[in-house]
Amino acid sequence: TWYEYGYKEGIPRMLDNWDDLGVKVTSHMVGAAVLKNPGLAKQIVERGHEAAAHGMNWSAQYDMTYQQEKDFIKSGADAVKQVTGATVLGYNANWLRRGDNTLTILQELGFKYHIDDLSRDEPFIVRLPKGDFAVVPYTLRCNDILLIEGKSFSADQFLQQCKFEFDRLYQEGARRRRLMSLSFHDRIGGTPQMVKATSDLIKYILLNAKMRLLTSYSQIPMLFLNEDSLERYNHREINQTLYFKRYSISISYLIVSKRGIFYTQKWLYLKSTLILGLGFRFVILSK
Repeated sequence: TWYEYGYKEGIPRMLDNWDDLGVKVTSHMVGAAVLKNPGLAKQIVERGHEAAAHGMNWSAQYDMTYQQEKDFIKSGADAVKQVTGATVLGYNANWLRRGDNTLTILQELGFKYHIDDLSRDEPFIVRLPKGDFAVVPYTLRCNDILLIEGKSFSADQFLQQCKFEFDRLYQEGARRRRLMSLSFHDRIGGTPQMVKATSDLIKYILLNAKMRLLTSYSQIPMLFLNEDSLERYNHREINQTLYFKRYSISISYLIVSKRGIFYTQKWLYLKSTLILGLGFRFVILSK
């Protein structure tokens, strides 16, 4: 029944919260869960959020053969397409446990980015046989399943830790591109106290970053797909921008991940980038 809570209470509450805040998210969806809860999966997309993939089920990919893994990833993506009509671009393996062939397979299947990486506080590019592939790192230190369930944090403690994370990364964002990632799972992050904490956190970020909502953007990972484009993006004369970039919320069996929302301020030259990412997952890009 813990998982039932996620899709019966958690996801609807989180979706209402995103609507209230004007936030769009990326939902990493497990194929089997989409087929069992088609109405909910479809509603997520109809309310303006991105659908991304999370496998067909929670099987371990790393010990599959090449073809087995390819079929596994494709079946999950096909289920999302069948139910929601959305073509997925992003991927999240179960517990980040991808195999040696995962990225090559993802690129072959038309994916553009994955989140199964903890190595940096910024998005980056990896070179694969067929070209560039974007990486938007995940988080364990601002993650509800690790802190609330694993370490018994209160909602207040979780909120304070995320504020500290934002404050420091936003400061560093004056000098270099930074990413802040937060991860929420529907059965945890969708509880009343955690939705309240999340709402307070987003309002705190917007207030302290002195940003205002401008518009939504659906393909932020594409900005990082080649260094030339990234270089041009970093130096062109446009407003300072904050992207609420990818949320990863685990929708019981559907993980919801957040993606492109622009916040802008009247600064001509972009000096750095802070990316805020949410599981529903946040990424802030500030330049």
